[in-house]
Amino acid sequence: MARTKEFDPDAALRAALELFWRRGYEATAMSDLVEHLGIGRASLYATFGNKHELYLKALDRYAEEHGPLLLAELSQPSPALPAVRAVVRRFAAEAGSDEHRLNGCLVTNTAAELAPHDAAAARRVELSWEHVETLLHSALVRAQAQGELPERRDPRTLARMLLVLMQGIRVVGKASADPARVRDAAEQALALLD
Repeated sequence: MARTKEFDPDAALRAALELFWRRGYEATAMSDLVEHLGIGRASLYATFGNKHELYLKALDRYAEEHGPLLLAELSQPSPALPAVRAVVRRFAAEAGSDEHRLNGCLVTNTAAELAPHDAAAARRVELSWEHVETLLHSALVRAQAQGELPERRDPRTLARMLLVLMQGIRVVGKASADPARVRDAAEQALALLD
């Protein structure tokens, strides 16, 4: 008869996500995870696999939790362009706030730390970016159809520019103590939507 788990795997995954998000992949040792999650190493391996597999599961969970917020923000039936502007400004505000600045974005962190040499992590980063770009593109196409975005603007290239800007905001915001730096960059980019 199999033993029942003496811990909640969902809560353990949430705790692992938080630790990886705060410290990064390389700086988080398996012993750190054992201590932080409060479960034995054997149980950790049996439930989640090795550290890399646990990291990928945490990254998947992060995407599951954060993706719907952006979808909700950008798919409102109201005018689309104000929603796009609000999303970019939210990214800048979060990147400039002490609460969000130190952790940054787990996807952006993964892109910088693991994606160059880890194919599984790179795929997840690319999927996340494709999702964001698609949502931005859809909103900008709607904005153009509703007369909010000039016809001379290309929604696809604008969506890509905003994606790159938003990722850059996360990187610069994490390293800079000057919130005006990301806020000013965001406003300058948003001026291209006029």
